[in-house]
Amino acid sequence: MESFFARVGRVWPAGRRDLHWHILPTAAEARALAAPYKGLAPRGLAGVSVEWMHCTLVHAVGLGIGDVDTDALLEEVGGYARLVEPFTLTFDRPSVGAVAVEISGWPGRQFTEIVDAVTQATARSTEAAFKSAPSRYPHMSLAYTSHGAEDVDAVTLRAALADIDQPLSGTVRVDRLHLVEQWHDGAHITWRLAAEVPLGGRPAD
Repeated sequence: MESFFARVGRVWPAGRRDLHWHILPTAAEARALAAPYKGLAPRGLAGVSVEWMHCTLVHAVGLGIGDVDTDALLEEVGGYARLVEPFTLTFDRPSVGAVAVEISGWPGRQFTEIVDAVTQATARSTEAAFKSAPSRYPHMSLAYTSHGAEDVDAVTLRAALADIDQPLSGTVRVDRLHLVEQWHDGAHITWRLAAEVPLGGRPAD
């Protein structure tokens, strides 16, 4: 397998804070989603701890919080979000990709509509040059390939996933969107929450 962090480091170097829009699970949702896969992280895979599990909507590559008109961005996204009713994403289907172990979710239609809206709003909020990297489907990574990725046997990982003898499906209630400043250190991804935007007129906590 190939190192995720080596691949993204070419356009998103370690330590640089790029804006991302996410759907974030609650702590209880994250624990339930991650529980069946505990210990499934051989050398070469960096597991994602429950507090940093995330479902990315869009990564604004090279765009920092100081590059956008935050008030205008949140006003536009907030206006859109008030028209979107909260919904539930269901995740299962664990898979081993080239650079991560992930669980995929559905329904995709509502997710894609939100991705399109926040991507366009982010582009309108700045005159800075950046590249939008929108998610094409809902997913959350359980582990990313890192140092030693070339030694990870994808077939062995797939067999280990197939041997998990319990239900794997879990849900995330989507009732708000999260704008974050996100960075990585070559092994793990972390972020600072910049704003929450409630869906369907739901008040922020």
